Amino acid sequence: MTLIELVIVLSILALIAALVLPTFGSGVSSSGLRASARELAAGLRTARSEALAHRRETFLWLDLAGKRFKVDQDPQEHALPRDVQLKLFTAQKDIVNESLGAIRFFPDGGSNGGRITVASGDRKYEVDVDWLTGRVAILE
Repeated sequence: MTLIELVIVLSILALIAALVLPTFGSGVSSSGLRASARELAAGLRTARSEALAHRRETFLWLDLAGKRFKVDQDPQEHALPRDVQLKLFTAQKDIVNESLGAIRFFPDGGSNGGRITVASGDRKYEVDVDWLTGRVAILE
């Protein structure tokens, strides 16, 4: 009798776990969110390096709706996870529309400055670009 009771209890626990666990799995993991912020920061640093090396203005274009970004003169687009929410704060003249904008780097290494927020639920990372030096920093 106790073996049958034990099997029934384990079956009920397995059923409850199967129903409850998928609700906790939605969104992007903390490491995935951090990786997205680091990938954006690397793209911004690449854009700054290109501006310095080629002595011309260089942009990092950010598609908020498509969740992707691209550095000028680089044919590769970098995709971010679909569940990530992006916000862009930059100069008004570098915003094309509500879903497309850019951060500009100048030949001297400076920038128009800005911030890209990468979020999922309550967790977020902010990728800041200093307008004077063009320095890129990730803030939690």
